Formats: sequence, structure tokens, C-alpha cells
Amino acid sequence: MNFVKELEWRGMIHDIMPGTEELLEKEFVTAYVGIDPTADSLHIGHLVGIMMLKHLQLSGHRPIVVFGGATGMIGDPSGKSQERNLLDEETLRYNQDCLKKQIAKFLDFETNEKNRAIMVNNYDWMSKFSFLEFIRDIGKHITVNYMMAKDSVKKRLSGETNQGMSFTEFSYQLVQAYDFLHLYRNYNCKLQMGGSDQWGNITTGTELIRRIEQGEAFALTCPLITKSDGGKFGKTESGNVWLDPKKTSPYEFYQFWLNVSDEDAEKYIKIFTILGKEVIENLILEHKQAPHLRLLQKKLAEEITVMVHSREDYNTAVEASGILFGNATKDIIEKIDENTFLSVFAGLPVFTIDINIIKNKIGVLDLLTEVAPVFPSKGELKRTIKGNGLAINKEKFTDENASIDEGYLLKNKYIIIQKGKKNYNLLICQ
Repeated sequence: MNFVKELEWRGMIHDIMPGTEELLEKEFVTAYVGIDPTADSLHIGHLVGIMMLKHLQLSGHRPIVVFGGATGMIGDPSGKSQERNLLDEETLRYNQDCLKKQIAKFLDFETNEKNRAIMVNNYDWMSKFSFLEFIRDIGKHITVNYMMAKDSVKKRLSGETNQGMSFTEFSYQLVQAYDFLHLYRNYNCKLQMGGSDQWGNITTGTELIRRIEQGEAFALTCPLITKSDGGKFGKTESGNVWLDPKKTSPYEFYQFWLNVSDEDAEKYIKIFTILGKEVIENLILEHKQAPHLRLLQKKLAEEITVMVHSREDYNTAVEASGILFGNATKDIIEKIDENTFLSVFAGLPVFTIDINIIKNKIGVLDLLTEVAPVFPSKGELKRTIKGNGLAINKEKFTDENASIDEGYLLKNKYIIIQKGKKNYNLLICQ
């Protein structure tokens, strides 16, 4: 597989240094992507870099993930309007251990082949430097003029907030450049990849290698991922879409991809899956013939949910989707875990009631108009029941004189009330 051609048709190349493709064609190449471990989980914005490394490994080359234990303590000014919080070593190490487990689902760290993936932490070499050593051995090779010319620096210095930039942040590109030099020396790493906002930092690394080692190194960046409506990719009302199931449940993760626009689905399925060109082109054609079936979104959501979580989590997410949007049964509802169940009902009207009311039995009319006023009046509730418009726990409810008891409790505490096709309410009994 030609790595550069693969990224090209997937729309994953923004800038590429001349000679990069020729290098990858003529020799076995080691390349790296840096990730600052500033949280204990990756979010989907990180996945572009991880997918670049995955394609690199599938092409027979060797990927390195560099955790920015040192650079994470500084904060990268690229694309930022203000300085980020600095983290201590213990927190960074913990974050790194968490991220390792997530990345291992994408890259092969166990193979005996020479392209086995490697993980390193730049704190392990940067922490050995004294400040004086660094400015003497590294700083003297790159001029301030060269560093000031970088877009990431210029934007901050000419920003509307007029905040300026601390020396700490200004030094970031030099520290990142040294990472590239260290990897070049110790792993024969000749290529660094990242988002398009990293071009300045990456090329400082190639320049440092040229000046100190008289060596040739290369750079390749991917576009920053955007949404067709101009919104920020990977952000929802509740914040980032995380890979950690405790931060973003597999159901919410699945729903994020399922709900992207047609235009975005066509772009994302190339970037975030390893499906082949012919398969994706056929899917796009099929989708255009019947857009309402959302074939692209369904395939995208399946591929990425299985890759990040598991086939079992994907199946659970599909079943959970049926609670609101399909024909899920009470058995399916009981089968899904409580976190997924609550994810399904996030944002819907909720009534919290005393569980003893249910245990002692209560008439459905009293329950849904007085205790939990889902309906404004008993008259409206009766009309809804007569019109076959009330369902309790996904089952039609037709007897206005019936009582509700603890036999209706799902997971010993929940009751789902449905008015018509799409109007849901959740009773929490505790």
C-alpha cells in the first residue's frame, strides 16, 4: 500500500514536504505523532493522528506515539488563544497509562515484525537536560527570527486579546523540535506527522536535524477536521466526545456518528475507518440513491464504535437506539446496562417519585396527572388511552382503570411513559 496515495484519496493530507513520498517508497520509514497527555482519555479529535499512524503501519512502516510528558507541562501555543494549565508529573504519567490502553486498539505493539509500534514519553529525555545545557546545545542552532516567523507565534503576538506569550510557551517549538532530533538519532525517525496547525513546530524539527546532524527529515500534516455546518468537530452540548466509556458511553459515541450530516459522513468514513476505496465509493453511491436510510452514517458508526469499543458495545448501542427510535421490547431494555439506559433518556423530561407509591399500587390516571404530571388532565390522558396513544415500558396501555405497581419497574426503579410516537418521559422511583 502506498501510504501517501492512501492518505490522499482519504482527504488526509494538508501539507507535505517535498521528497516525503519518495522517501516512503524507497525505504522502511519510522514516523511519529505527538500527543500531549493532558487528560486521561483521548477524544475523537485525536483520532486523525492515530489513524495516520494506523495507515502507516498497514503500509509496512513503523509508527511511534510520543507522549508529551515534558511538552504537556509547557502547553502548545498552536491554535490556542491563551496559556493552558500545566500538569504535574504524577498526573501526566497516570494519563499516559490510560491513553496507552486506548491507542493499543489501533496500533499493533505486539507483532514480531520490524514495523511494531512504539510508545515513548518525551519527559524521559527532556527531564535529563539542565536549562543551561538545553540553551547551549540546542537553542543556539535556531534563531529567534526563525521562531518568530512561525504562524503559531505570530497569531498569538498579534491576537486581539493582546495577551502576548510567555517564554515558556515560546520555547515549545524548540522542545518539540528536539523530540524530532532525539527520535532521529535513536530510532532513525525521519518523518513527523500531525494536524495542519503543527506545521510550524514540525518544520522547526526538520531544520534542527538539518543544522545539527546534516540529516534530512520530513513533515506531513492533515487538515483540521471541521463540520459542514461550521460547528466544532467532536463537540456536543455536553462537551468532548471521549473514547473512555465512562466519559462518553458507547451509546452516546455511536449516536454522535449516526447523527452526522450526509456531507460529513462522506468525509468522516474515509478518515475514521480503514474500509477500502471501492467499498466506500459503493457505499456513497448506495447512500445517494436512498439518503433517508442513512447507510453511510450507520456504517461509519458501526466501524468506529467497534474499533474504539467492541462489537458487543456496538450491538448494545443499536439495541438501545431502538428504545426511542424503534421497536425495542421490555426484555431488550432490561438487558442493557444502566449507564446506557440513562444515556438514552438524557435530556428527556424526568419525574422523580417516591417508590412506595408504586409499591402500594396507584391508578394510572392519578399517577400520570397528579404524582408525575405527564398529562395536564385526566381527560386528556383518557383520550390518549382511548386513541391507543399511551405506552408504558414500550407496551401499549389500554385500560384507564388499571393500576401501576412494582411489576412495572425496570431495573427496580424506572418506568418509561410514551405519549404518541416520539414523546417520552422517564419516571425515576426511589
